[in-house]
Amino acid sequence: MTDILSTGHEFTTIYGRNLLAEIPAIAHRPYLVVTMPDLWEKFGHCFTGRHAGPYLVHTIDGDELEAELASIPACQSVIGLGGGQAIDVAKFIAWSRRLPLFQIPTSMSVNAAFGHRAGLRYGGHVRYVGFAVPEAVYVDFDVIAAAPPLLNRSGVCEVLCYHTAHADWRLAHDRGRTPPKWPYDQRLVDAARAVMDRVLAGLDDIHAVNEAGIRTLMNANRWGGATFHNAGWNPCHIEGTDHFVFYALEYFTGRKFLHGQPVCLGIVVGAMLHDHGADTMLAAIRRAGVDIRPEAMGIGWDDVARALAHAKDFVREAGLWYSILDEAEITPAFVDDLRGRIEAAWGPWPG
Repeated sequence: MTDILSTGHEFTTIYGRNLLAEIPAIAHRPYLVVTMPDLWEKFGHCFTGRHAGPYLVHTIDGDELEAELASIPACQSVIGLGGGQAIDVAKFIAWSRRLPLFQIPTSMSVNAAFGHRAGLRYGGHVRYVGFAVPEAVYVDFDVIAAAPPLLNRSGVCEVLCYHTAHADWRLAHDRGRTPPKWPYDQRLVDAARAVMDRVLAGLDDIHAVNEAGIRTLMNANRWGGATFHNAGWNPCHIEGTDHFVFYALEYFTGRKFLHGQPVCLGIVVGAMLHDHGADTMLAAIRRAGVDIRPEAMGIGWDDVARALAHAKDFVREAGLWYSILDEAEITPAFVDDLRGRIEAAWGPWPG
């Protein structure tokens, strides 16, 4: 196996201020800005000169996007501006048209800007498609700091989830259930753990969304976004039950979520099911400032209970790799315990 520590490529990443204003001077023209309506209203004035106009993202359904490709204006480069959805759609368009790509994350909520593939939805399930390496990822301190605090802080999910992933991978190894192409590799686990430890040490700065916190979390997401490819498309050291709970909630509720909240909830669920570090993970998520009460996500405890009750069938139908969800029985008593722990940390939802 390729040594991820010495040969794994991570995307060129630029930190600074007033970076957004420089993009029109370097992007191949006419350029297409892929973003969200609210972000275009906020930052559209920065995009001067010849451009093909904005493409305002309204779906991450792969079939819908493929059908729209022909109607998207002609351009010579693609600029992704936003969070996970805009960044992933920018990747998809750049890959489909074989165009240069520039990525400008507007928050720290996900590691999408640092990954090669676009996470789209097909038939309600996540599929990672395409391959796009940006010319650079531009992390503008002022742009990031202007995002809602919860949006930024929730990005810790993309790193704290390594805790659950490692427990799942070890379980699969012990049960003889690892796929032949993804045998357990302690080097990958150790590399991911070192990245997570740096984030755990920097939680106060991440919570404050100061320059040190932005560098800490974005550097961790830079490693995490690239490691899927760099490990030979092996995801087992970076996600597991944590993300599976998120996917199940999305599927059973039909809702879209701020990525970090349901993933952080999934981290606690997975740690409890493994009986491994649940209190530590809960404390870290609380310290980072990510509210994982269902009501904070716009759902109720009945939605969580339903998704968890059907999680075993969901992961098998979706063809996801082996995790604690494949063998654990999630009872009403477990959900009550989960609720008790979360409400002890955040308090009951008011009203």
